Amino acid sequence: MNVIHHISAGERYARCIQTSKRVRWDVDEDVIRGRHFDAAHKFLPDGLSLAVAFTTLSPYEKRFVSQIQGRTYANVFGLVERFINAKVLELTRDHWFGDQVALEALVRFSEEELKHQALFRRIDTMVGEVLPDGYRFDPDPDAVAHAVLGKSTWAVLALTLDIELFTQLHYRQSIDRDTELSELFKDVFLYHWKEESQHAILDELEWVRHDAGLTAVQRDRAVDEFIDLLAAVDGILQAQANTDAGYFAVTCGRAVDQAELQAIGAAFLKAYRWQYIHSGAQHPHFGKVLSSLITEHQGQRIQAALATLQ
Repeated sequence: MNVIHHISAGERYARCIQTSKRVRWDVDEDVIRGRHFDAAHKFLPDGLSLAVAFTTLSPYEKRFVSQIQGRTYANVFGLVERFINAKVLELTRDHWFGDQVALEALVRFSEEELKHQALFRRIDTMVGEVLPDGYRFDPDPDAVAHAVLGKSTWAVLALTLDIELFTQLHYRQSIDRDTELSELFKDVFLYHWKEESQHAILDELEWVRHDAGLTAVQRDRAVDEFIDLLAAVDGILQAQANTDAGYFAVTCGRAVDQAELQAIGAAFLKAYRWQYIHSGAQHPHFGKVLSSLITEHQGQRIQAALATLQ
């Protein structure tokens, strides 16, 4: 009979600390390294920008779309990491007078999220230096974080695991051998992924730990709150898709009629829903963890909600 060694939660926290120490990086010395963005390159790979969905655009215009999406990518991550970090700091309270290894792992998680926010602020500024004026990202990260943290910890950790896992898929997409893809943006994906891989493990550990203390009624309410958070994220994406489509129409150098503008906006939204919702929700590990915590009926409610975001 095969004996399977199960790694304890304590061992997993400790391994995250070890990996955090090993992969630690600096924004300037490792990621940016004195480089600048070049408008001759795509910023997001086609598998993330969903370039094929922009059926009316030329290859040059699709490249410009990837650059707009690259700037939005930096802003969205700056936004979500604001509430993720606040929740992680909140969770450390549970370990203050207990497991100091778990506490260190979460403090490192928090420090790395602060660094990621700084990285994406830099990326937003640097992309702005090579794109036309007029780009807008209106959501206030502090206001969004405040609203998200008004939901249950279970719901916030569910959304956070979705986010942590889709960064791994984004990295895999970025290592495609596309000579038109910005090497600097590839490194953004690479270094972000190196630390987010540990964050996904820690988020799962904290989610499972927190779930164990809930009643069935509390968990059922939390499932509804997770669905509410998905809808709130989608609302942000809908607004930004329209904003980015309008920015493209004004700055692309040719006339865009109303019908094409609507098609471009729909393509932006399809790309953003894939990037920030479905690529995590469809991740096999997300499904495995989620299904271990909820009933079949609760899973059907979540799937029905996701199906409306197509």
